[in-house]
Amino acid sequence: MSATQALTLTNPQNGNLAFKVFSFEDNNHFDHLQRNNYYSLIWVTKGTGKIKADFSEYHFDENVLLAFSPYQPFMICAAEPLEGIAIHFHPDFYCIHMHQKEVSCNGVLFNNIYQPPYTHIDETASATFDLIITQIKNEMQRQELAQYELLVSYLKVILITASRLKTEQLQEQTSAMPNTKEPIILQNLKEAIEEHFKTKHSPSHYAEHLNISAKALAKLTKTHFNKTLTDLIAERIIIEAKRELYLTNKAVKEIAYELGYDDEHYFSRFFKTNADVSPQLYRETVGFAKQTPLTGI
Repeated sequence: MSATQALTLTNPQNGNLAFKVFSFEDNNHFDHLQRNNYYSLIWVTKGTGKIKADFSEYHFDENVLLAFSPYQPFMICAAEPLEGIAIHFHPDFYCIHMHQKEVSCNGVLFNNIYQPPYTHIDETASATFDLIITQIKNEMQRQELAQYELLVSYLKVILITASRLKTEQLQEQTSAMPNTKEPIILQNLKEAIEEHFKTKHSPSHYAEHLNISAKALAKLTKTHFNKTLTDLIAERIIIEAKRELYLTNKAVKEIAYELGYDDEHYFSRFFKTNADVSPQLYRETVGFAKQTPLTGI
């Protein structure tokens, strides 16, 4: 199936993309900056290259699954033609926040600010993906009873398989790290950001909290996470803001205040700088906790 034969389901309520799958044999789809209002899973089966995502750049080999959240900026640069399959799905079709207990991919595949946005796919997972994607394509070419429910089930298999695989790979990486103070400090930094990102927005707060010089912490962060500490804090705030915009009907001013910003306008500028879209437009295009079975698609 070529990219021109992409299979797409639209939301009958607004005509927007709900679910899409297509094969690609080049990099034309992803060689420019992407900021989409849906989730993207891109399985690169052949070819290598670099991903520019958020504030960082990563090299990847073939047979990886790339995962991007709504409005997460990314671009794929490749010196050779890439082959693979892409799946796009809107939060109204399936929201990982609302179904975290079912698939546990939030913070692993998606919204993982500490790891590259890809998972290495082994032979077992490749066989599973091949089978499931074939079933997805077959199902999308028919309009049968409970199509939405079946497609969601297939999507969940992919998400769960990839999340388990990435979790295993992260555990292997952690156990392979030398027993030095650095991993301990980095783990403490993660815990500190998770605990304090709503109230402490400055890198100096975390350096003081961890009893390490700001310069030393900045070097550690850049070396191990390929990002500055300022970037990590900003990403964590934006992830929480997006979650609140989608899952609640709170006013932007209220969300801003809960995230430590007294000035709603300053927060909106901060959000737009990092998400390239205003909080209001994010809510309008990504949705707000209104996911319902898209019967009739």
